[in-house]
Amino acid sequence: MTNLTTAAPTVHTPHGVTYADGGELLVAVLREVGVDTVFGVISVHNLPLVEAVSRELRFVPVRHEASAVNAADGYARATGGLGCALTSTGTGAGNAAGSLIESLSSATSVLHVTGQVESAYLGSGRGFIHETKDQLGMLRAVSIDAVTVPSLEESAGILRAAVERALGGRGRAGGPVSVEWPIDLQYLPQREVVEIVEVAEETTTSPEPAGLDTLTELIVAAERPVIWAGGGVAEAGAELTELVETWGAGLLTSNSGRGAVPEDHPLVVGNYAATPGGGQLLAEADLLLSIGTHFRSNETRDYDLVLTPVHVQIDLDHAALGRVFPIAAGVAADARDVLPAITEAVRGRGQVAGEWRDRVTRARRDVRATQREGLGDHAVLADALRSALPRRSVLARDVTIASSSWGNRLFEVYDPRDNVFPRGGGIGQGLGMGLGAAMARRDEPTVVIAGDGGLAVHLGELLTLAQERPWLVLLVFNDGGYGVLRNMQEARGVDRAGVDLTTPDFAGLAGSLGLPYQRIGSAADAATELEQAVTRRGPVLVEVDLESFGPMPRPFTPPVKVPDPTTRRSS
Repeated sequence: MTNLTTAAPTVHTPHGVTYADGGELLVAVLREVGVDTVFGVISVHNLPLVEAVSRELRFVPVRHEASAVNAADGYARATGGLGCALTSTGTGAGNAAGSLIESLSSATSVLHVTGQVESAYLGSGRGFIHETKDQLGMLRAVSIDAVTVPSLEESAGILRAAVERALGGRGRAGGPVSVEWPIDLQYLPQREVVEIVEVAEETTTSPEPAGLDTLTELIVAAERPVIWAGGGVAEAGAELTELVETWGAGLLTSNSGRGAVPEDHPLVVGNYAATPGGGQLLAEADLLLSIGTHFRSNETRDYDLVLTPVHVQIDLDHAALGRVFPIAAGVAADARDVLPAITEAVRGRGQVAGEWRDRVTRARRDVRATQREGLGDHAVLADALRSALPRRSVLARDVTIASSSWGNRLFEVYDPRDNVFPRGGGIGQGLGMGLGAAMARRDEPTVVIAGDGGLAVHLGELLTLAQERPWLVLLVFNDGGYGVLRNMQEARGVDRAGVDLTTPDFAGLAGSLGLPYQRIGSAADAATELEQAVTRRGPVLVEVDLESFGPMPRPFTPPVKVPDPTTRRSS
Protein backbone atom coordinates (compact mmCIF):
# COMPACT_ATOMS: atom_id res chain seq x y z
CA MET A 1 0.00 0.00 0.00
CA THR A 2 1.12 3.59 -0.64
CA ASN A 3 0.56 6.45 1.80
CA LEU A 4 -0.16 9.80 0.16
CA THR A 5 -0.55 13.14 1.92
CA THR A 6 -3.32 15.18 0.36
CA ALA A 7 -4.97 18.52 1.08
CA ALA A 8 -8.64 18.41 2.02
CA PRO A 9 -10.61 21.65 1.41
CA THR A 10 -12.52 23.02 4.36
CA VAL A 11 -13.50 26.66 3.76
CA HIS A 12 -14.28 28.54 0.51
CA THR A 13 -14.31 32.35 0.57
CA PRO A 14 -14.98 34.00 -2.81
CA HIS A 15 -13.70 37.50 -3.51
CA GLY A 16 -12.89 39.57 -6.59
CA VAL A 17 -9.51 40.74 -7.90
CA THR A 18 -9.16 43.33 -10.66
CA TYR A 19 -6.11 43.75 -12.90
CA ALA A 20 -5.44 46.78 -15.07
CA ASP A 21 -5.00 44.61 -18.16
CA GLY A 22 -4.01 41.14 -19.32
CA GLY A 23 -0.36 41.84 -18.66
CA GLU A 24 -0.97 42.41 -14.96
CA LEU A 25 -3.01 39.20 -14.81
CA LEU A 26 -0.20 37.25 -16.48
CA VAL A 27 2.35 38.66 -14.03
CA ALA A 28 0.19 37.65 -11.07
CA VAL A 29 -0.21 34.10 -12.35
CA LEU A 30 3.52 33.72 -13.06
CA ARG A 31 4.50 35.07 -9.65
CA GLU A 32 2.35 32.43 -7.97
CA VAL A 33 4.54 29.68 -9.44
CA GLY A 34 7.87 31.43 -8.89
CA VAL A 35 8.60 32.68 -12.41
CA ASP A 36 10.68 35.87 -12.35
CA THR A 37 11.96 35.99 -15.95
CA VAL A 38 10.08 35.75 -19.27
CA PHE A 39 11.53 35.43 -22.77
CA GLY A 40 10.02 36.72 -25.98
CA VAL A 41 9.79 38.98 -28.99
CA ILE A 42 7.66 42.11 -28.67
CA SER A 43 4.86 42.68 -31.18
CA VAL A 44 1.77 44.81 -31.76
CA HIS A 45 -0.15 41.71 -30.72
CA ASN A 46 1.43 41.24 -27.29
CA LEU A 47 2.33 44.77 -26.14
CA PRO A 48 0.31 44.74 -22.88
CA LEU A 49 1.91 41.46 -21.85
CA VAL A 50 5.49 42.53 -22.58
CA GLU A 51 5.02 45.92 -20.92
CA ALA A 52 3.69 44.42 -17.68
CA VAL A 53 6.36 41.73 -17.52
CA SER A 54 9.09 44.33 -18.14
CA ARG A 55 7.66 46.51 -15.38
CA GLU A 56 7.05 43.83 -12.75
CA LEU A 57 9.38 40.91 -13.59
CA ARG A 58 12.24 40.62 -16.08
CA PHE A 59 11.66 40.47 -19.82
CA VAL A 60 14.49 39.13 -21.96
CA PRO A 61 14.09 40.27 -25.59
CA VAL A 62 15.50 37.37 -27.58
CA ARG A 63 15.96 37.87 -31.31
CA HIS A 64 13.80 35.00 -32.58
CA GLU A 65 10.61 33.35 -31.35
CA ALA A 66 12.19 29.89 -31.52
CA SER A 67 14.82 31.09 -29.07
CA ALA A 68 12.13 32.47 -26.77
CA VAL A 69 10.71 28.97 -26.34
CA ASN A 70 14.19 27.42 -26.10
CA ALA A 71 15.12 29.90 -23.38
CA ALA A 72 11.89 29.26 -21.49
CA ASP A 73 12.61 25.54 -21.85
CA GLY A 74 16.14 25.94 -20.47
CA TYR A 75 14.82 28.12 -17.62
CA ALA A 76 12.28 25.42 -16.70
CA ARG A 77 14.84 22.62 -16.74
CA ALA A 78 17.38 24.55 -14.69
CA THR A 79 14.79 25.44 -12.02
CA GLY A 80 12.60 22.36 -12.13
CA GLY A 81 9.62 24.70 -12.54
CA LEU A 82 7.82 26.65 -15.27
CA GLY A 83 9.29 28.66 -18.14
CA CYS A 84 7.32 31.29 -20.05
CA ALA A 85 7.69 32.55 -23.63
CA LEU A 86 5.79 35.39 -25.32
CA THR A 87 5.44 35.56 -29.09
CA SER A 88 3.33 37.25 -31.70
CA THR A 89 0.61 35.56 -33.67
CA GLY A 90 0.85 34.06 -37.17
CA THR A 91 4.46 33.87 -38.32
CA GLY A 92 5.69 34.53 -34.79
CA ALA A 93 3.76 31.58 -33.41
CA GLY A 94 4.93 29.50 -36.37
CA ASN A 95 8.55 30.38 -35.60
CA ALA A 96 8.00 29.07 -32.07
CA ALA A 97 6.59 25.74 -33.23
CA GLY A 98 9.91 23.99 -33.82
CA SER A 99 11.10 24.74 -30.32
CA LEU A 100 7.76 23.65 -28.88
CA ILE A 101 8.48 20.27 -30.46
CA GLU A 102 11.66 20.13 -28.38
CA SER A 103 9.73 20.96 -25.20
CA LEU A 104 7.17 18.33 -26.16
CA SER A 105 9.93 15.73 -26.66
CA SER A 106 11.32 16.45 -23.21
CA ALA A 107 8.00 17.10 -21.39
CA THR A 108 9.36 20.47 -20.26
CA SER A 109 6.93 22.76 -18.43
CA VAL A 110 6.63 25.73 -20.80
CA LEU A 111 3.81 28.26 -20.99
CA HIS A 112 3.77 29.74 -24.49
CA VAL A 113 1.54 32.80 -24.74
CA THR A 114 1.01 34.08 -28.25
CA GLY A 115 -0.99 37.07 -29.33
CA GLN A 116 -3.95 36.78 -31.62
CA VAL A 117 -5.85 39.20 -33.84
CA GLU A 118 -8.81 41.13 -32.46
CA SER A 119 -11.55 38.77 -31.34
CA ALA A 120 -14.10 40.35 -33.72
CA TYR A 121 -11.99 39.28 -36.71
CA LEU A 122 -10.69 35.95 -35.39
CA GLY A 123 -11.27 33.22 -37.93
CA SER A 124 -12.81 35.56 -40.50
CA GLY A 125 -10.19 34.71 -43.12
CA ARG A 126 -10.02 38.29 -44.36
CA GLY A 127 -6.24 38.56 -44.10
CA PHE A 128 -6.03 40.55 -40.87
CA ILE A 129 -2.36 41.37 -40.21
CA HIS A 130 -0.48 38.52 -38.48
CA GLU A 131 -3.43 36.13 -38.79
CA THR A 132 -2.83 32.63 -40.11
CA LYS A 133 -4.99 29.67 -40.97
CA ASP A 134 -5.85 27.44 -38.00
CA GLN A 135 -3.13 28.68 -35.69
CA LEU A 136 -4.71 26.77 -32.82
CA GLY A 137 -4.50 23.51 -34.77
CA MET A 138 -0.82 24.13 -35.46
CA LEU A 139 -0.14 24.78 -31.78
CA ARG A 140 -2.10 21.72 -30.69
CA ALA A 141 0.17 19.61 -32.88
CA VAL A 142 3.30 20.78 -31.04
CA SER A 143 1.97 21.24 -27.47
CA ILE A 144 0.28 18.95 -24.97
CA ASP A 145 -2.59 21.44 -25.06
CA ALA A 146 -3.45 24.70 -26.82
CA VAL A 147 -6.37 27.00 -26.05
CA THR A 148 -7.83 30.35 -27.10
CA VAL A 149 -8.92 33.03 -24.65
CA PRO A 150 -12.49 33.51 -25.96
CA SER A 151 -13.72 36.20 -23.58
CA LEU A 152 -12.65 38.59 -20.87
CA GLU A 153 -14.41 36.57 -18.19
CA GLU A 154 -12.48 33.40 -19.01
CA SER A 155 -8.92 34.74 -19.31
CA ALA A 156 -7.85 34.15 -15.70
CA GLY A 157 -9.24 30.65 -15.54
CA ILE A 158 -7.63 29.68 -18.85
CA LEU A 159 -4.22 31.01 -17.81
CA ARG A 160 -4.27 29.21 -14.48
CA ALA A 161 -5.43 25.96 -16.05
CA ALA A 162 -2.68 26.25 -18.66
CA VAL A 163 -0.02 26.71 -15.97
CA GLU A 164 -1.35 23.72 -14.02
CA ARG A 165 -1.41 21.55 -17.13
CA ALA A 166 2.13 22.59 -18.12
CA LEU A 167 3.54 21.84 -14.68
CA GLY A 168 1.95 18.41 -14.43
CA GLY A 169 2.36 16.83 -11.03
CA ARG A 170 2.80 13.58 -9.18
CA GLY A 171 1.58 10.86 -11.46
CA ARG A 172 0.84 13.32 -14.28
CA ALA A 173 3.29 14.44 -16.97
CA GLY A 174 3.65 18.11 -17.87
CA GLY A 175 4.83 19.76 -21.05
CA PRO A 176 4.38 22.83 -23.25
CA VAL A 177 0.97 24.51 -23.27
CA SER A 178 0.10 27.28 -25.73
CA VAL A 179 -2.42 30.04 -25.10
CA GLU A 180 -3.48 32.41 -27.89
CA TRP A 181 -4.89 35.70 -26.58
CA PRO A 182 -6.72 38.20 -28.80
CA ILE A 183 -5.09 41.61 -28.52
CA ASP A 184 -8.30 43.51 -27.73
CA LEU A 185 -8.86 41.28 -24.69
CA GLN A 186 -5.28 41.80 -23.51
CA TYR A 187 -5.81 45.58 -23.23
CA LEU A 188 -9.00 45.44 -21.16
CA PRO A 189 -9.17 45.34 -17.33
CA GLN A 190 -9.39 41.77 -16.08
CA ARG A 191 -11.59 40.77 -13.17
CA GLU A 192 -11.13 37.45 -11.49
CA VAL A 193 -13.32 35.85 -8.85
CA VAL A 194 -10.98 33.93 -6.57
CA GLU A 195 -11.89 31.34 -3.98
CA ILE A 196 -9.59 31.35 -0.96
CA VAL A 197 -9.51 27.74 0.13
CA GLU A 198 -8.30 26.83 3.58
CA VAL A 199 -7.01 23.29 3.55
CA ALA A 200 -6.08 20.66 6.07
CA GLU A 201 -3.60 17.94 5.26
CA GLU A 202 -4.73 14.37 5.55
CA THR A 203 -3.06 11.06 4.84
CA THR A 204 -4.81 8.50 2.70
CA THR A 205 -3.83 5.00 1.67
CA SER A 206 -3.99 3.99 -1.98
CA PRO A 207 -3.72 0.45 -3.34
CA GLU A 208 -0.42 -0.69 -4.80
CA PRO A 209 -0.21 -0.33 -8.60
CA ALA A 210 -1.13 -3.39 -10.61
CA GLY A 211 1.80 -5.68 -11.31
CA LEU A 212 4.04 -4.47 -8.49
CA ASP A 213 4.07 -7.79 -6.61
CA THR A 214 5.10 -9.74 -9.72
CA LEU A 215 7.75 -7.19 -10.63
CA THR A 216 9.15 -7.20 -7.08
CA GLU A 217 9.37 -10.99 -6.94
CA LEU A 218 11.45 -11.03 -10.10
CA ILE A 219 13.68 -8.28 -8.73
CA VAL A 220 14.49 -9.96 -5.42
CA ALA A 221 15.34 -13.19 -7.26
CA ALA A 222 18.00 -11.47 -9.41
CA GLU A 223 21.68 -12.05 -8.73
CA ARG A 224 23.18 -9.76 -11.38
CA PRO A 225 20.79 -6.81 -11.79
CA VAL A 226 21.10 -3.68 -13.88
CA ILE A 227 18.87 -0.59 -13.82
CA TRP A 228 18.29 1.59 -16.89
CA ALA A 229 16.97 5.00 -15.82
CA GLY A 230 15.55 7.68 -18.12
CA GLY A 231 14.02 11.11 -17.72
CA GLY A 232 11.25 9.64 -15.58
CA VAL A 233 13.62 9.52 -12.60
CA ALA A 234 14.42 13.24 -12.63
CA GLU A 235 12.36 13.82 -9.49
CA ALA A 236 13.13 10.42 -7.96
CA GLY A 237 16.86 10.79 -7.38
CA ALA A 238 16.78 10.09 -3.65
CA GLU A 239 14.62 7.00 -4.06
CA LEU A 240 16.72 5.68 -6.95
CA THR A 241 19.99 6.26 -5.08
CA GLU A 242 18.72 4.31 -2.09
CA LEU A 243 17.65 1.42 -4.32
CA VAL A 244 20.98 1.31 -6.17
CA GLU A 245 22.99 1.29 -2.95
CA THR A 246 20.77 -1.19 -1.15
CA TRP A 247 20.44 -3.60 -4.06
CA GLY A 248 23.92 -3.31 -5.56
CA ALA A 249 22.62 -2.98 -9.10
CA GLY A 250 24.58 -1.27 -11.83
CA LEU A 251 22.98 1.92 -13.14
CA LEU A 252 22.87 2.66 -16.85
CA THR A 253 21.08 5.84 -17.90
CA SER A 254 19.71 7.47 -20.97
CA ASN A 255 20.98 10.97 -21.63
CA SER A 256 17.82 12.28 -19.95
CA GLY A 257 18.35 10.20 -16.82
CA ARG A 258 21.82 11.50 -16.08
CA GLY A 259 22.45 13.01 -12.66
CA ALA A 260 19.47 11.51 -10.80
CA VAL A 261 22.18 9.54 -9.04
CA PRO A 262 25.39 11.64 -9.14
CA GLU A 263 27.70 10.30 -11.83
CA ASP A 264 30.70 9.99 -9.53
CA HIS A 265 28.88 7.20 -7.67
CA PRO A 266 30.80 3.90 -8.11
CA LEU A 267 27.69 1.99 -9.26
CA VAL A 268 26.76 4.51 -11.95
CA VAL A 269 27.94 3.21 -15.32
CA GLY A 270 26.09 6.10 -17.02
CA ASN A 271 24.96 6.79 -20.57
CA TYR A 272 26.98 3.95 -22.05
CA ALA A 273 24.40 1.22 -22.77
CA ALA A 274 24.97 1.35 -26.54
CA THR A 275 28.75 1.01 -26.21
CA PRO A 276 30.47 -2.41 -26.35
CA GLY A 277 31.21 -2.26 -22.63
CA GLY A 278 27.64 -1.36 -21.75
CA GLY A 279 26.33 -4.12 -24.00
CA GLN A 280 28.64 -6.64 -22.35
CA LEU A 281 27.35 -5.69 -18.89
CA LEU A 282 23.78 -6.17 -20.09
CA ALA A 283 24.74 -9.56 -21.55
CA GLU A 284 26.13 -10.70 -18.18
CA ALA A 285 23.17 -9.38 -16.15
CA ASP A 286 20.21 -11.64 -15.35
CA LEU A 287 17.63 -8.86 -14.89
CA LEU A 288 17.09 -5.34 -16.20
CA LEU A 289 14.82 -2.90 -14.40
CA SER A 290 14.04 0.02 -16.73
CA ILE A 291 12.49 3.15 -15.22
CA GLY A 292 10.98 6.07 -17.10
CA THR A 293 12.89 5.69 -20.35
CA HIS A 294 11.75 5.80 -23.98
CA PHE A 295 14.62 3.59 -25.20
CA ARG A 296 15.40 6.08 -27.96
CA SER A 297 16.90 4.72 -31.16
CA ASN A 298 20.23 6.51 -30.76
CA GLU A 299 20.68 4.96 -27.30
CA THR A 300 19.81 1.40 -28.32
CA ARG A 301 21.77 1.03 -31.61
CA ASP A 302 18.53 1.57 -33.51
CA TYR A 303 16.87 -1.07 -31.29
CA ASP A 304 19.50 -3.72 -32.06
CA LEU A 305 20.75 -3.70 -28.46
CA VAL A 306 20.24 -7.09 -26.77
CA LEU A 307 18.78 -6.80 -23.27
CA THR A 308 18.98 -9.20 -20.34
CA PRO A 309 16.90 -12.41 -20.19
CA VAL A 310 14.43 -10.80 -17.79
CA HIS A 311 13.24 -7.22 -18.34
CA VAL A 312 10.86 -5.48 -15.93
CA GLN A 313 9.68 -1.90 -16.41
CA ILE A 314 8.27 1.07 -14.50
CA ASP A 315 6.82 4.00 -16.42
CA LEU A 316 4.25 6.71 -15.76
CA ASP A 317 2.66 5.96 -19.14
CA HIS A 318 0.94 2.58 -19.31
CA ALA A 319 1.34 2.56 -23.10
CA ALA A 320 5.14 2.64 -22.69
CA LEU A 321 5.25 -0.73 -20.91
CA GLY A 322 6.74 -3.25 -23.34
CA ARG A 323 6.44 -0.85 -26.27
CA VAL A 324 10.09 -1.12 -27.38
CA PHE A 325 11.45 -4.26 -25.68
CA PRO A 326 9.37 -7.17 -24.30
CA ILE A 327 8.85 -7.26 -20.55
CA ALA A 328 8.23 -9.97 -17.97
CA ALA A 329 6.38 -7.52 -15.70
CA GLY A 330 5.48 -3.84 -15.76
CA VAL A 331 4.05 -1.18 -13.48
CA ALA A 332 2.45 2.08 -14.61
CA ALA A 333 3.27 4.52 -11.81
CA ASP A 334 5.39 7.44 -10.70
CA ALA A 335 8.82 6.09 -9.77
CA ARG A 336 8.72 7.98 -6.47
CA ASP A 337 5.66 5.98 -5.42
CA VAL A 338 7.01 2.48 -6.06
CA LEU A 339 10.80 2.56 -5.62
CA PRO A 340 10.68 2.72 -1.79
CA ALA A 341 8.64 -0.50 -1.62
CA ILE A 342 11.04 -2.23 -3.99
CA THR A 343 13.99 -1.07 -1.90
CA GLU A 344 12.46 -2.52 1.25
CA ALA A 345 11.85 -5.84 -0.46
CA VAL A 346 15.45 -5.92 -1.70
CA ARG A 347 16.75 -4.97 1.73
CA GLY A 348 15.02 -7.97 3.22
CA ARG A 349 15.88 -10.67 0.70
CA GLY A 350 17.43 -9.43 -2.51
CA GLN A 351 20.80 -7.74 -1.94
CA VAL A 352 23.36 -8.94 -4.47
CA ALA A 353 26.82 -10.28 -3.80
CA GLY A 354 29.89 -8.12 -3.70
CA GLU A 355 31.28 -9.79 -6.82
CA TRP A 356 28.54 -8.20 -8.95
CA ARG A 357 29.12 -4.78 -7.42
CA ASP A 358 32.79 -5.14 -8.32
CA ARG A 359 31.84 -6.12 -11.87
CA VAL A 360 29.69 -3.00 -12.20
CA THR A 361 32.51 -0.81 -10.94
CA ARG A 362 34.89 -2.35 -13.48
CA ALA A 363 32.38 -1.72 -16.26
CA ARG A 364 32.13 1.91 -15.17
CA ARG A 365 35.89 2.28 -15.37
CA ASP A 366 36.29 0.36 -18.63
CA VAL A 367 33.68 2.23 -20.69
CA ARG A 368 35.28 5.52 -19.77
CA ALA A 369 38.78 4.30 -20.48
CA THR A 370 37.68 3.06 -23.90
CA GLN A 371 36.03 6.35 -24.69
CA ARG A 372 39.12 8.29 -23.63
CA GLU A 373 41.19 6.29 -26.11
CA GLY A 374 38.83 7.28 -28.89
CA LEU A 375 38.75 10.93 -27.83
CA GLY A 376 42.48 11.45 -27.41
CA ASP A 377 43.24 15.06 -26.45
CA HIS A 378 39.54 15.90 -26.63
CA ALA A 379 39.07 14.09 -23.31
CA VAL A 380 41.24 16.81 -21.78
CA LEU A 381 38.50 19.33 -22.62
CA ALA A 382 35.95 17.34 -20.62
CA ASP A 383 38.31 17.05 -17.65
CA ALA A 384 39.35 20.71 -17.73
CA LEU A 385 35.76 21.92 -17.94
CA ARG A 386 34.62 19.72 -15.06
CA SER A 387 37.54 20.97 -12.98
CA ALA A 388 36.84 24.64 -13.77
CA LEU A 389 33.17 24.44 -12.77
CA PRO A 390 31.59 24.17 -9.34
CA ARG A 391 29.77 20.92 -8.64
CA ARG A 392 26.39 22.48 -9.41
CA SER A 393 26.37 24.31 -12.74
CA VAL A 394 24.42 23.88 -15.95
CA LEU A 395 26.02 22.32 -19.01
CA ALA A 396 23.77 23.24 -21.94
CA ARG A 397 24.58 21.61 -25.24
CA ASP A 398 23.70 21.97 -28.87
CA VAL A 399 23.99 19.05 -31.28
CA THR A 400 27.67 18.94 -32.16
CA ILE A 401 30.57 16.51 -31.94
CA ALA A 402 31.78 17.63 -28.51
CA SER A 403 28.27 17.32 -27.09
CA SER A 404 27.40 14.02 -28.72
CA SER A 405 30.68 12.41 -27.70
CA TRP A 406 32.01 13.56 -24.32
CA GLY A 407 29.37 16.12 -23.32
CA ASN A 408 26.65 13.48 -23.21
CA ARG A 409 28.76 10.87 -21.41
CA LEU A 410 32.23 11.57 -20.05
CA PHE A 411 31.55 14.98 -18.47
CA GLU A 412 30.11 14.12 -15.06
CA VAL A 413 26.64 15.39 -14.14
CA TYR A 414 25.47 15.45 -10.53
CA ASP A 415 21.87 16.69 -10.80
CA PRO A 416 19.28 16.37 -13.59
CA ARG A 417 18.67 20.13 -13.55
CA ASP A 418 22.25 20.69 -14.67
CA ASN A 419 21.85 18.51 -17.78
CA VAL A 420 20.30 20.67 -20.51
CA PHE A 421 20.33 19.41 -24.09
CA PRO A 422 17.94 19.10 -27.07
CA ARG A 423 16.27 15.72 -26.54
CA GLY A 424 14.53 15.98 -29.89
CA GLY A 425 17.91 16.25 -31.62
CA GLY A 426 17.33 19.62 -33.31
CA ILE A 427 20.39 21.71 -34.13
CA GLY A 428 20.73 25.38 -33.18
CA GLN A 429 18.85 25.34 -29.86
CA GLY A 430 21.77 25.21 -27.44
CA LEU A 431 22.47 28.91 -26.95
CA GLY A 432 18.80 29.75 -26.37
CA MET A 433 18.46 26.97 -23.81
CA GLY A 434 21.68 28.06 -22.14
CA LEU A 435 20.49 31.67 -21.95
CA GLY A 436 17.34 30.52 -20.20
CA ALA A 437 19.31 28.42 -17.72
CA ALA A 438 21.77 31.23 -17.04
CA MET A 439 18.95 33.71 -16.36
CA ALA A 440 17.37 31.21 -13.98
CA ARG A 441 20.51 30.53 -11.96
CA ARG A 442 22.40 33.81 -11.99
CA ASP A 443 24.78 32.96 -9.17
CA GLU A 444 26.20 29.88 -10.89
CA PRO A 445 28.08 29.62 -14.19
CA THR A 446 26.31 28.12 -17.19
CA VAL A 447 28.35 26.62 -20.01
CA VAL A 448 27.00 26.21 -23.55
CA ILE A 449 28.67 23.80 -25.94
CA ALA A 450 27.89 24.70 -29.55
CA GLY A 451 29.37 24.01 -32.95
CA ASP A 452 29.94 26.77 -35.48
CA GLY A 453 27.15 25.30 -37.64
CA GLY A 454 24.58 25.10 -34.86
CA LEU A 455 25.45 28.54 -33.52
CA ALA A 456 24.85 30.06 -36.95
CA VAL A 457 21.20 28.90 -36.88
CA HIS A 458 20.44 31.52 -34.23
CA LEU A 459 23.54 33.71 -34.36
CA GLY A 460 21.39 36.66 -33.40
CA GLU A 461 21.17 35.38 -29.84
CA LEU A 462 24.76 36.53 -29.38
CA LEU A 463 23.16 39.98 -29.28
CA THR A 464 20.89 38.79 -26.45
CA LEU A 465 23.92 37.43 -24.63
CA ALA A 466 25.73 40.76 -25.03
CA GLN A 467 22.68 42.72 -23.89
CA GLU A 468 21.66 40.65 -20.84
CA ARG A 469 25.22 39.70 -19.80
CA PRO A 470 24.50 36.55 -17.75
CA TRP A 471 27.25 34.38 -16.29
CA LEU A 472 27.56 32.20 -19.39
CA VAL A 473 30.59 30.63 -21.05
CA LEU A 474 29.89 29.94 -24.72
CA LEU A 475 32.25 27.24 -26.01
CA VAL A 476 32.19 27.30 -29.81
CA PHE A 477 33.78 24.29 -31.48
CA ASN A 478 34.84 25.61 -34.86
CA ASP A 479 35.51 23.02 -37.56
CA GLY A 480 34.12 25.03 -40.47
CA GLY A 481 30.85 23.18 -40.90
CA TYR A 482 28.74 20.26 -39.75
CA GLY A 483 31.40 17.93 -38.40
CA VAL A 484 29.10 15.03 -37.45
CA LEU A 485 27.66 14.76 -40.95
CA ARG A 486 31.05 15.35 -42.54
CA ASN A 487 32.40 12.37 -40.60
CA MET A 488 29.48 10.25 -41.77
CA GLN A 489 30.13 11.12 -45.41
CA GLU A 490 33.85 10.45 -45.11
CA ALA A 491 33.19 7.12 -43.37
CA ARG A 492 30.96 6.11 -46.29
CA GLY A 493 33.53 7.20 -48.87
CA VAL A 494 31.25 9.70 -50.60
CA ASP A 495 31.96 13.26 -51.67
CA ARG A 496 31.16 16.02 -49.20
CA ALA A 497 27.79 17.65 -49.70
CA GLY A 498 26.32 20.48 -47.64
CA VAL A 499 28.70 20.13 -44.72
CA ASP A 500 31.33 22.83 -45.33
CA LEU A 501 30.35 26.32 -44.15
CA THR A 502 31.86 29.78 -44.02
CA THR A 503 32.41 30.78 -40.40
CA PRO A 504 33.02 34.21 -38.92
CA ASP A 505 36.12 35.58 -37.34
CA PHE A 506 34.92 34.81 -33.83
CA ALA A 507 37.42 37.15 -32.19
CA GLY A 508 36.20 40.01 -34.36
CA LEU A 509 32.56 39.03 -33.85
CA ALA A 510 32.92 38.96 -30.09
CA GLY A 511 34.76 42.27 -30.12
CA SER A 512 32.02 43.94 -32.13
CA LEU A 513 29.51 42.94 -29.42
CA GLY A 514 31.67 43.84 -26.45
CA LEU A 515 32.04 40.19 -25.44
CA PRO A 516 35.32 38.89 -24.05
CA TYR A 517 37.01 36.39 -26.35
CA GLN A 518 39.37 33.50 -25.62
CA ARG A 519 40.80 30.74 -27.80
CA ILE A 520 41.77 27.13 -27.16
CA GLY A 521 44.13 25.83 -29.82
CA SER A 522 45.55 22.77 -28.07
CA ALA A 523 44.99 20.46 -25.13
CA ALA A 524 47.68 22.41 -23.24
CA ASP A 525 45.48 25.53 -23.39
CA ALA A 526 42.32 23.92 -22.04
CA ALA A 527 42.66 24.10 -18.26
CA THR A 528 43.99 27.68 -18.09
CA GLU A 529 41.56 29.12 -20.64
CA LEU A 530 38.49 27.43 -19.19
CA GLU A 531 39.35 28.38 -15.62
CA GLN A 532 39.83 32.00 -16.70
CA ALA A 533 36.57 31.97 -18.65
CA VAL A 534 34.54 30.69 -15.70
CA THR A 535 36.06 33.16 -13.23
CA ARG A 536 34.95 36.15 -15.36
CA ARG A 537 31.45 35.76 -13.84
CA GLY A 538 29.89 37.09 -17.02
CA PRO A 539 29.49 36.31 -20.71
CA VAL A 540 32.52 35.12 -22.67
CA LEU A 541 32.98 33.47 -26.06
CA VAL A 542 35.65 30.76 -26.07
CA GLU A 543 36.56 29.41 -29.49
CA VAL A 544 37.93 25.89 -29.68
CA ASP A 545 39.91 26.00 -32.92
CA LEU A 546 39.57 22.40 -34.08
CA GLU A 547 41.92 22.83 -37.05
CA SER A 548 44.66 23.71 -34.60
CA PHE A 549 43.50 21.38 -31.83
CA GLY A 550 43.49 18.31 -34.04
CA PRO A 551 41.05 15.44 -34.67
CA MET A 552 39.91 12.63 -32.42
CA PRO A 553 41.74 9.30 -32.93
CA ARG A 554 38.36 7.77 -33.72
CA PRO A 555 36.17 10.31 -35.57
CA PHE A 556 32.71 10.52 -34.03
CA THR A 557 29.72 9.34 -36.03
CA PRO A 558 26.20 8.96 -34.61
CA PRO A 559 24.79 5.46 -34.07
CA VAL A 560 22.39 5.53 -37.01
CA LYS A 561 22.05 3.01 -39.83
CA VAL A 562 23.07 4.24 -43.28
CA PRO A 563 23.05 1.93 -46.32
CA ASP A 564 26.39 1.22 -47.97
CA PRO A 565 26.50 3.52 -51.04
CA THR A 566 28.18 0.86 -53.22
CA THR A 567 25.50 -1.69 -52.35
CA ARG A 568 22.77 0.83 -53.02
CA ARG A 569 24.18 1.71 -56.46
CA SER A 570 24.58 -1.94 -57.45
CA SER A 571 20.97 -2.70 -56.58
